[in-house]
Order: sequence, then C-alpha cells, then structure tokens
Amino acid sequence: MIERFLPGVTASEVRVTAARAKHEAVRSTQEGTTVQYLESMFSVEDETGFCLFEGPSREAIREANARAQIPFERIAEVIHISAEEVD
Repeated sequence: MIERFLPGVTASEVRVTAARAKHEAVRSTQEGTTVQYLESMFSVEDETGFCLFEGPSREAIREANARAQIPFERIAEVIHISAEEVD
C-alpha cells in the first residue's frame, strides 16, 4: 500500500493520479516486472490517499510510482481481506 499526502487535490486530479499509477504498473509488467495497480482511496478530510498494488517487492512498486511522478510518504506491506472472504 502506498500512502500519499496530497493537499488541495480535487476528485478529478485523484483520478488522473490513479490513471498514471495504473499506466506505470502496466509498463513495468510489459518490461518484465509484474506490478499490478489494484485501487485507490482518498480521504478528502485528511488529504491523504492510499493506493493498493501487488508486486514482487517494495522496490518494484516504488519504481513504478517514481516513474509516474506521484509523491508518496511510504510503502507498507498490508494484508487485504475482502468482504467476500469473511463470514
């Protein structure tokens, strides 16, 4: 998971940012390092965004985000559990 602080960002800018992240994940995969962009969430109140990726390493995810030129605070490994996976 990528954590971003994006002060003053609009909903349309969040979409553009997500599209750039997805594009660079696809590009990384085409170049031989499988990185998958999964989804983004953004808290308007806190001006903080969270983007979920899958990849072989933090470095691969870091590289895809650096190429997309999207600032981020940190990368954290997370466990994702969907509603369908629990009773």
